[in-house]
Amino acid sequence: MNHKHLFYFWKVAKAGSVARAAEAINVTPQTLSGQIGLLEASLGTELFARQGRSIVLTEAGKMALEYADELFALSAELEVMIKHHPKGRPAEFRVGVSDAVPKSLACRLLQPAIHGEHSTRIVCREWQLDRLLAQLAIHQLDMVISDGPIPPSFSVRAYNHRLLESDLTFLAAKRLLADNPAPFPACLNVLPVLLPGEDSALRAALQPWLERKRIRARVVGEFDDTALMAAFGQAGVGVFPVPSIAVEEFLAAGELAVVGRIDEVQVSYFAISVERRLTHPCVLAVTQSAQRMGLSAAG
Repeated sequence: MNHKHLFYFWKVAKAGSVARAAEAINVTPQTLSGQIGLLEASLGTELFARQGRSIVLTEAGKMALEYADELFALSAELEVMIKHHPKGRPAEFRVGVSDAVPKSLACRLLQPAIHGEHSTRIVCREWQLDRLLAQLAIHQLDMVISDGPIPPSFSVRAYNHRLLESDLTFLAAKRLLADNPAPFPACLNVLPVLLPGEDSALRAALQPWLERKRIRARVVGEFDDTALMAAFGQAGVGVFPVPSIAVEEFLAAGELAVVGRIDEVQVSYFAISVERRLTHPCVLAVTQSAQRMGLSAAG
């Protein structure tokens, strides 16, 4: 198969128009149509069909587009790897961290990625997951760390790599607990509660548990950013949930105490990458770090 012909087909399929694709890649519409015609002839089937004054993909065209998407995504990935990783370890590691991921957990996962024989400079971006995935799709990021997999509604050619799982622990400022004799989880009916935002995976996992336990929590704050929620919790505004694997970092300052642990609720963290099979040395370092953390927590 002539990959140049396939590239022209891919551009037209993405643009939805021969004229728009021709303008984008600076060739004439006649050239594009001719090259796509040669591709169709070599495959023995039509890839586009006329629908009024527009063109649409045939069933064969839809199949060809799926393969072309993967082929050119791999091509872009190869180009990035060759250009930026000449010594086997990149000079710069660009990673996005979803604002729902605890900062202490992200730091522990990422530290091994910047240590090694060759020094690596880390560039971290914290944002909402959809914004980070958009940057990943155009190779402005090497990896995204998230508290959930790629949302089904987001059409990006990327892959989920599960890092670790953790159950949940509720924490609160010690002074908030001083006058509350109720045991856990009944105390959640009495104490003010801080929760992650409705779109977070932790909230989605926690909500059914609250309903099963018939807890009518008095929610006084919702936060997309875990660090901000923890800051309000440390100030005594309310009790709040965190992944148990990160509890020690939250307790280190001595101002917070454990309210209770929920073994039945699990939250997962993922590395999202354009690589189906991980080869990026920094991403591999993160996944290996997660494995060690998971084994440590299990022990």
